[in-house]
Amino acid sequence: MSRLHKNRFLIARRAVQLIILFLFIGAANWGWTLLKGNLSAAKVLDTFYIADPYAVVQMLFAGKIPSWDIIIGALIITVLYALLVGRSFCSWVCPMNIVTDTARWLKNKLGLKSSRYLKIDRNLRYWIVGLSLFMSIILGVAAFEFISPVSVLHRAIIYGAGMSWLIVLLIFLLDLLIKDYLWCGYLCPLGGFYSALSHKSVVKIYHDVDNCDKDCVECKKVCPEVQVMDIIKKEKGVIKSGECTNCGRCIESCNYKALKFSIFKKTKS
Repeated sequence: MSRLHKNRFLIARRAVQLIILFLFIGAANWGWTLLKGNLSAAKVLDTFYIADPYAVVQMLFAGKIPSWDIIIGALIITVLYALLVGRSFCSWVCPMNIVTDTARWLKNKLGLKSSRYLKIDRNLRYWIVGLSLFMSIILGVAAFEFISPVSVLHRAIIYGAGMSWLIVLLIFLLDLLIKDYLWCGYLCPLGGFYSALSHKSVVKIYHDVDNCDKDCVECKKVCPEVQVMDIIKKEKGVIKSGECTNCGRCIESCNYKALKFSIFKKTKS
């Protein structure tokens, strides 16, 4: 198997992430109209908006009523992730994914281990979702948007915001020195929000237990949300959890063709 094929989804994800960033940079610096704005709200071809539903929900909790084009844009994205591609934003769009993946790669190269003493419940991110909505009510603004590392990194890349890089560097170091995917897997409320939306999406990872080598756990070694892999070695069907980011790492790591992307597959067969 060629190296390109082995990393086909990683290459595709990076291409999508970088193209999106490049289009935003082009709009900010050269007047391009294909994608103007940011990851919270963007205008496509100067015609219609797409918007982050989590940001819009925060605005509503803050007592702010967005314009109808923003609300419709948020509904478009909600349908896209909730019914079609699942929590793909986190691995295919979000620029922080590049930061946390790089930290994981460097950690493996250096032979560093995660702290054995830090125990965090992944459900903490859902509590942070609730806290961000509560703070939006109290402060009267979309609370998480002001401190979101996703927005910070996005602005830093496009507009060169100097001190913003410190937040990104902090998350990189936490992932590198403390725990793998500490931000994306345990703390990020945006990821938690999309996880809650994505249980019924039609694009899922399908597991064929008949092809699975019972002694191989390569897929679990690379999965950033390893808890979703409980189907491995047990049954044939799709990974049901909305916490799966559809990144494709597990498919790339499987030498037995036991995992693949599927559409409209049954949970069990």
